[in-house]
Amino acid sequence: MPQQNRGQEMAIHQKEHQDNETRFERGLRALGEIDGHGGQQVVDSLADIAPDFSRYLIEFPFGDIYSRPGLDLRSREIATIAALTALGNARPQLKVHVQAGLNVGLSRDEIVETIMQMAVYAGFPAALNGLFAAKEVFDVAEPS
Repeated sequence: MPQQNRGQEMAIHQKEHQDNETRFERGLRALGEIDGHGGQQVVDSLADIAPDFSRYLIEFPFGDIYSRPGLDLRSREIATIAALTALGNARPQLKVHVQAGLNVGLSRDEIVETIMQMAVYAGFPAALNGLFAAKEVFDVAEPS
């Protein structure tokens, strides 16, 4: 399928989705599928300090971006784990998304390889920190 037609098809699909669900509803659904309790804990922890921000967190990343049809959830979590590893300053969010990766079917090996790949682009310290964060999640997660 030509790229332009694929883009138009995706836009139509997104519009149909938006007509049936609000961004917030779509975001809550996606959050539950991806992060389970971990994502909801983050949202709940913002309730007393920044309730509007918790709504934005549901609507934009989960309601608008994660809900798009162009990538499956496994691919989105690989990208997110890579980005958070490369940032090097988002350990709590990285741990949530390592767990989310497991939730959407990534293997521990796939997560480790994704983080190791970041040594090339973000440096060894970022990759090491990412691996240690993943290890913490793996140590408390059910064996895969």
